[in-house]
Order: sequence, then structure tokens, then C-alpha cells
Amino acid sequence: MGDTTSSTTGSKKAPARESARRKEDTLGRLGQDVDAWVSTAGADGLPYLTPLSFVWHGGCLLMATRVTNPTARNVRANGRAYVSLGNTRDVVLIEAEAEAVPVEALGEAEGEAFVAKLRWDVRSDAAYTFLRFRPVTVTAWREVNELARRHLMRDGAWLV
Repeated sequence: MGDTTSSTTGSKKAPARESARRKEDTLGRLGQDVDAWVSTAGADGLPYLTPLSFVWHGGCLLMATRVTNPTARNVRANGRAYVSLGNTRDVVLIEAEAEAVPVEALGEAEGEAFVAKLRWDVRSDAAYTFLRFRPVTVTAWREVNELARRHLMRDGAWLV
């Protein structure tokens, strides 16, 4: 008996997308979505999860938060993070190298891209820092039928 219905909704599942289509959809989400969930851990190992707005620029996600925010502290402490887009039926999960970028060290093009997309300019506010997330792995899936081929990037290189 083939499983073509979702156990939670009873509706028909869409066929699995090919890897190239999932990459295209993922890049579309990175360009269009505004918010992401960011998961970091401090030097003490305690996890912290927060939503932040982002811009996809130069192959990295760029976000801003207060310098004193736990996410900023955690990025400075260990330089790793997970970033997630979407819901449980359309997941993009990114493991990333993360760095805090002081406002004065942010490149002009990055700053302009951030302001253009998010309509929020914190470049003159010393209470804020930017966070740059460079993807190391990217996985994307919608349903169980896409789990086997969910890996789109490994070691910072696209697989498709």
C-alpha cells in the first residue's frame, strides 16, 4: 500500500522535488523570506533560539541584533549556528559559520542590501551588531518523500 496521503491532514502529498528544484526553491526563499529562526549556544553549552530578520547577500545571511543579545554573545563565543526557514512542511535548515560584524566594519553593499530589503537601518547605532552566517550545510525538504535527498550543500559547496 503506497503512502500518498499525509497522516496529519489526510490530503494528497505532492511528488518529491528533484534536487535542482529544491535548490532553486531554497534560493528563492533565501531571497524573499524576511525572518528566520536562529539557534546558537553559548560557551556554557546552553541553547538559545530567536527569530531575526535577514537578507541573503553574497552567499551569506546577514542579520542585526543588539550587541548584548544572547545570540550575538553566542556567535562571538563559538562562531556556529543553525538557521531555519519555513515550517515543518517546508523546511530549509542551514548549519552555518557565524561571525559578529561591528557596524563600522560592515561593507557598504551589505549594509545597503540590508536596508533595502528590511527597511531598517541600524548602521549608526552602536548598540547593534551585524551577524553574518556563512552556510556550511543546507538541507531542504517538504515531506518524508524528500528526506533521502534533502542535502543540498556540504562543506560550503552546493551539491547541485
